[in-house]
Amino acid sequence: MAYASAKYARGMCDRCGFEYKLLELKKEWNGLKVCSECYEPKHPQLEPLPHVIDPEALYNPRPDNDKEVGEGYIISNNDNIISSPIPGYRMTGTLGTVTITTS
Repeated sequence: MAYASAKYARGMCDRCGFEYKLLELKKEWNGLKVCSECYEPKHPQLEPLPHVIDPEALYNPRPDNDKEVGEGYIISNNDNIISSPIPGYRMTGTLGTVTITTS
């Protein structure tokens, strides 16, 4: 559909009510057609911020699933053995107990 050029058209400011040329009126963010004196741009606080999601997990992780027995360590103050590796021994522990077995 074709529209007229509106070079002679008059329009009324929606805020102050004065008559202006229709081409001089500006359309605000809320749909009002207002004169240049009444024009107010949209305040930035009215724009919602983009929703940013914090990443919580890795995509396609590669955790260490090696179940082989490593070096065992014993911490004891009785024999002056502090953090000494014992090759060939495996140490497992639970709350209150420690079990040392040979491999």
